[in-house]
Amino acid sequence: MNPLAEYQRRLAERRELSEREEKLHRRIGNARLLTGIAGAILAFFVFGETFFGPGWLVVPLAAFVVLVVIHARVVERLERANRAVSFYERGLERLEDRWIGKGEMGERFHNPAHVYAEDLDLFGKGSLFELLCVTRTRSGEDTLAGWLLAPASREEAAARQQAIAELRPRLDLREDLAVLGASVRSGTEPEALARWAAAPVVSFPTGARIIAAILALAVIATFGLYMARVSTRTPFLVALITELGYGFFLGTRTLRVAGAVNSPARDLALFATLLQRIENEPCDAPLIREMRARLAASGLVASAEIRRLRRLVAILDWQRNILFAPIAMALLWSAQIAMAIERWRRVSSPHIAEWISGIGEFEALTALAGYSFEHPGDPFPDLAEVEGGCFEAEALGHPLMPLSHCVRNDVRLGGDLRLLIVSGSNMSGKSTLLRAVGLNAVLAWAGAPVRAARLKIAPLSVGASIRVLDSLQDGRSRFYAEITRLREIVALATGPRTLLFLMDELLSGTNSHDRKIGAGAIVRTLVERGGIGLITTHDLALANIAADFPGRAVNVHFEDTLDNGRLHFDYHLREGVVERSNALDLMRSVGLEV
Repeated sequence: MNPLAEYQRRLAERRELSEREEKLHRRIGNARLLTGIAGAILAFFVFGETFFGPGWLVVPLAAFVVLVVIHARVVERLERANRAVSFYERGLERLEDRWIGKGEMGERFHNPAHVYAEDLDLFGKGSLFELLCVTRTRSGEDTLAGWLLAPASREEAAARQQAIAELRPRLDLREDLAVLGASVRSGTEPEALARWAAAPVVSFPTGARIIAAILALAVIATFGLYMARVSTRTPFLVALITELGYGFFLGTRTLRVAGAVNSPARDLALFATLLQRIENEPCDAPLIREMRARLAASGLVASAEIRRLRRLVAILDWQRNILFAPIAMALLWSAQIAMAIERWRRVSSPHIAEWISGIGEFEALTALAGYSFEHPGDPFPDLAEVEGGCFEAEALGHPLMPLSHCVRNDVRLGGDLRLLIVSGSNMSGKSTLLRAVGLNAVLAWAGAPVRAARLKIAPLSVGASIRVLDSLQDGRSRFYAEITRLREIVALATGPRTLLFLMDELLSGTNSHDRKIGAGAIVRTLVERGGIGLITTHDLALANIAADFPGRAVNVHFEDTLDNGRLHFDYHLREGVVERSNALDLMRSVGLEV
């Protein structure tokens, strides 16, 4: 299936549907207006002592009610069609490389201290997160961000691959989630929901439920006997006063429950539609079956339980009706429903976090499945268990670059070869290569497809020093920030996973003599501790580091050519050390006299 053609076809269909519903929306709106006018005119004659009786008002009133119901359904269908249009428009923007700055950028996940997030453009405008994130809930965003920030185990990543492969062709599912999730994104407050679920249950006195029911029955019974003239009003008044007094006794607890439940119930009601979609979606992937099993582990059907809570809250709201309010007061309505809500919370609240987590995990999987569908040429990597680690890529590309501009290169690390020293001129592609390696490693261990013809990768921990900046607030120079990051990367080399280190212009903030000694020592430490990686430089003196690691390090480079005063780059990786620098050429090209 061609994703571009399929998105264009579906977008045209959804736009046509939206236009039809919009026309119907206007027609029914006009019909409602005309019905209202007709009813007003008829009322004039009815109450003007004409031959028209009050029964004539039933016709326009019934027609108006029917039109209101139909109109509400049309509005709902119109909103769904418009959301579907937005879904496919966003998809086409991604396929046509017009997506930058138009999606969720994950700004709240920015963490300059993370060992690779800033360096690899994980978050922010034009980031990997913006490209991948089509989730509609904060839980989905949190899950997806978590997968990008921390590599999964081989078993977890393989399970995600299997689930993503099964979900990849299910475009209808992703459309449904996007349409259902639009209201979830705008209406939910997961933090408040989590606080409500975790708060201690409001405890009512022992037997309060039974006492309240008995008193309510007593009021009903004594009132019935009084109306039937079987007894005087005294028993009714005694029962009513006793009940009101007990209601006042329970009042503080009742108000606490009623005041706290409305917002969480609304949020959960929005989640219920997503949970029901997860519960009913047929999937054979073990990860999704396990997810469903976790959701059902308590013996509760999450969507059904949430609907039950919503019904309780709706019944509680009946007391707001001016006609029902006296009856509600006489029956201890709010207290009885409040106790039922707390019983629900006692049983279900321990599972709310699991429900929200399940939604987040499923959304993250469908987001990666959508990315896989939109990039059919990107395969899943071979997640290999290789002693000492490996990263072997054929036709590796940068996943954030348009396919038409993406120049691919082969990169091989592992076995005896532990280090690639990448030399080249400014703007020749050295930093882009590092980010391509790092981002594909992140995608691989998130369980996603990669931008390569083939990638064999062992469990790796990524450590990057590519974009390290000074901090005026923290009183840190760029050099100090860089050596702090290098210390963190060196520490990663002692971890359980092989380190993949990516270092751009290593120690460029110091003099050439100290730089060569320091860079050599750092690289030696990382290689001796089992790491694999790439360092870039346009200082040719650092290229000599390869001589210190015979058979374990090689020099590669990017070239550029000068043609009629203009620099040209082909971005193809070649063996050996670069033979020329373009710094002076670049300065001259912008008008500097050097």
